[in-house]
Amino acid sequence: MSTVTVTEFIEARADDVWALLVDLPVRADWLCTVGGVELLTQGRLGPGTAWREIRTRPDGGDQAEEFVVLEARPPHRLVLSSPGIGVDYRITWTLRTVRRRGRGCTAVTVEHQAVPIAPYGRVVALLFGGLAARAVEGAIRRDLADLAAAARRASGAEAA
Repeated sequence: MSTVTVTEFIEARADDVWALLVDLPVRADWLCTVGGVELLTQGRLGPGTAWREIRTRPDGGDQAEEFVVLEARPPHRLVLSSPGIGVDYRITWTLRTVRRRGRGCTAVTVEHQAVPIAPYGRVVALLFGGLAARAVEGAIRRDLADLAAAARRASGAEAA
């Protein structure tokens, strides 16, 4: 199993960051690598909620990724599952209110676990593990930067 963990400090309340994170229809508006979101289930976000995102790969091509909510504890924890080829992914978002530079903000930690489910998944993990981990870390950092920028825009709009 491979795990990548990244933390970003976002100058917004945890409730506001959570609202952006789980507003599935507008994810493509603030995630620069997401070209579209298709809801696969109806109703409120919670365990079993599923959606598909069309993401732009580093090579410029598109890739569909499906996500299913395993756990949702607003505004502190969101656990997602995403099936892969030979590997299943578990992505855990943790939001904590912290003080930074004398101000309140939200520490957002994303933990991305890759669990091989087929023999070739283990081989691929051994051969490309480090390279894949760096690519995943870069993608998480981009998503967190996009989330922080969206939170800044939302708080600026509220202040206006």
